Amino acid sequence: MKAAIFASGSGTNFEALVNAQIPGLEIVLMVCDKPDAKVIGRAKRLGVESLVISPRYYENKAAYESAILAKLSDLKVDFICLAGYMRIVGDTLYNAYAGRILNIHPALLPSFKGAHAIDDAFNFGVKVFGVTVHLIDLTIDGGTIIAQRAFEYHGNDRDEVEARIHEIEHVLYPEAVTQFMKSIQ
Repeated sequence: MKAAIFASGSGTNFEALVNAQIPGLEIVLMVCDKPDAKVIGRAKRLGVESLVISPRYYENKAAYESAILAKLSDLKVDFICLAGYMRIVGDTLYNAYAGRILNIHPALLPSFKGAHAIDDAFNFGVKVFGVTVHLIDLTIDGGTIIAQRAFEYHGNDRDEVEARIHEIEHVLYPEAVTQFMKSIQ
């Protein structure tokens, strides 16, 4: 199966997915919406083709996503993994890949949705943090949960929480992708 990974930032989850060497998976494309994102260098180093595409050069979200879809179609991409992609997927991309777009979120959904999940959970004072991998729907951080992993934390170091979350993400996402691939074959 062929996958594209979408990322906007440093790309640690992208790299974890590539390095996992999931049997039967070929990661054929990394899509990035930020021309200065560190993930672009990671993709080059790991030998994965990149599509760096900024939405500001398109008339609207549909045109932007149509340009991405053209590349996905050319490469015959079977499914998409969002890995720190900080854009809301619109109808155009969603309708083309409904049921085949995974996302990783640094909280135990349905709690603490959105871009600041770690801070929101930490500031709320939760004692159980975690990571969720889910199929997206057209709501923010909604959709069917594929996998979750939690840990207790009773300290007061937000950076320590984030480091633990990243450790879990780098293991859980490849496991969830493997499970997902089995479910759609």
